[in-house]
Amino acid sequence: MIKTLNPDFEKDIREKIGRQEFMKHLGFQVTKIEEGCIAGELILEQKHRQHKGFAHGGLIATLADIVAGFAAVSLVPKGQQVVTAELKVSYLHPGVGEKLTAKGWVLKQGRKLNFCEAEVYVVAGEEPPLLIAKASATMATLDV
Repeated sequence: MIKTLNPDFEKDIREKIGRQEFMKHLGFQVTKIEEGCIAGELILEQKHRQHKGFAHGGLIATLADIVAGFAAVSLVPKGQQVVTAELKVSYLHPGVGEKLTAKGWVLKQGRKLNFCEAEVYVVAGEEPPLLIAKASATMATLDV
């Protein structure tokens, strides 16, 4: 069973998001914060695309990392930090569209390691969102 060890997790996550300069640089916006689950979106711009016009794979991996990491942050005790210990991304389709959405959740909670998953979708016009990447991540909990 997934259960937060920080009753103020939403407030703490919002404060940490305010300090996420790389996330701001990309234009990624968190749209949902729940216990063990985070979601967000990014409007695709030219700067996010690789030479063929697809969303860059590094961008997709970064979004998966962000949502999986913050999902783990929502569960750890106040005063502890989360860092990525491992990230594996499987790319299923090219990211061709106007917007990316990402959702991350904790699959297995632990005291020192949280095993997470993430999915990244592309939205193109009126088409339903298309799953373009699936990720698994191990998030390590550190004392600060």
